[in-house]
Amino acid sequence: MVHIPIRRLHHEAVAPAYARPGDAGADLVSVADLTLEPAGGRAAVPTGIAIALPDGYVGLVHPRSGLAAKHGVTTLNAPGTIDSGYRGEIRVILLNTDPTEPFHVKAGERIAQLVIQRFEIAEWGEVDELDDTDRGEGGFGHTGR
Repeated sequence: MVHIPIRRLHHEAVAPAYARPGDAGADLVSVADLTLEPAGGRAAVPTGIAIALPDGYVGLVHPRSGLAAKHGVTTLNAPGTIDSGYRGEIRVILLNTDPTEPFHVKAGERIAQLVIQRFEIAEWGEVDELDDTDRGEGGFGHTGR
């Protein structure tokens, strides 16, 4: 378990919370009321919180499956990346994909999930050739399944 300091930037801000033991994603909650217009309406929705991730960790903001399934609302840059050096407010870019219905975000509503993950820093080394694999250069749809 990793300790993540959190700062409330808004009096109604809700700390990220896990719905059930063992969940990977902690719910992020809106502090604003706003409307996402149909067919591509989007907004950077404020959560009213800032966090301090330790070096070697990243915060990944994922869509909520319930919002996607019921309303066609997702996060535009999924997953959104929160780097360890960022100390500003977490905002979630929501997108309404429903072709006809607006979506009304309410303050206090769960809008996304935050997954905290360890990561490695890569050391890049240029080579003339890469090793061979069974897949080789086969790209999208290459497995035929």
